[in-house]
Amino acid sequence: MGETIQKMQKLRLECETEIPVQLQRATSALTSFRNSLDFIKLKSEQTSQNQEKLGQLKTRSRELEDELVKALAVKTDKEATRMDLNDSVLAAKARIEELKRIVQIKTAKEEEYGAIISRQSMAIEAQEEKVKKNTDHKESTEDAISWYNKVLGFRIEGGRGVKFIFNNINTEHPHEEYSFIVRHEDNTYTLLDCHPFLEDTKELVQELNRTNGLFKFVRIMREKFQAAVSIGYPDQAISVHPESATVSISAPTSSVSANGSESRNEQNQLPGQPGALEIRNKKVKRVGVEKSQILSPASASSHRRSPRLLASNRAKNN
Repeated sequence: MGETIQKMQKLRLECETEIPVQLQRATSALTSFRNSLDFIKLKSEQTSQNQEKLGQLKTRSRELEDELVKALAVKTDKEATRMDLNDSVLAAKARIEELKRIVQIKTAKEEEYGAIISRQSMAIEAQEEKVKKNTDHKESTEDAISWYNKVLGFRIEGGRGVKFIFNNINTEHPHEEYSFIVRHEDNTYTLLDCHPFLEDTKELVQELNRTNGLFKFVRIMREKFQAAVSIGYPDQAISVHPESATVSISAPTSSVSANGSESRNEQNQLPGQPGALEIRNKKVKRVGVEKSQILSPASASSHRRSPRLLASNRAKNN
């Protein structure tokens, strides 16, 4: 019973404390509400005044718009008149220019006809000179190719690899053929066959893979054929087994030959590709005289003069 009385007294004290606080809050809310009403009333009066001013401004704006429409109408009329005058002036100027152009065309006709005749005459003379030069160049090229293939005895055939064939090696049997086959695959040169057999070809293939100097390799092989002929071959020629001459050394990126730099694409297309023979034939036709460096100096000097000398002498005679 005593606990209940204590709780009731405690609640009474809390209520007595809370009542003044709530009264103060209610008084503050009432004061704030009255202030808000006064502020709203003031704003309402200002809004009414602003609406009156807005009506006056709208009236003034309509008046200004009417004046603007009238001004634009006047300006449009003046602009149309100005454009009509400009069109008339431009039409007159165009007519004058057209008449001037007609006069110039008629005046230049005779000169143009004369210039055409002169140009045609010069073109005919230039064409005749070009035909003559092409004929001379073709003859000298044919002589160079004939000398290179027949006298020096060198040709190339395509197939599984690139076959290099020589004759005019053996003076007693000039038509006897000496050949070797080189294949280029995966950036590696491989000597597939050599007929007749030559010593030290493995070292030559290693050097070829290091330097990528195919022309130098072909020249050295021909010199080795000549040297072998001079000391004499065995009665039965032996060919190199395909696997015995394979050297697993990648060719360098840059292509270097005995004559200097040459095209990497042409080197890569030489062996084992369908277009190898066509590429080599074009190469021989284009630089037939330069490829004579493949042959040894001794064999080249033992034959007639080079096609370059023949071509230069023919040019002098013409």
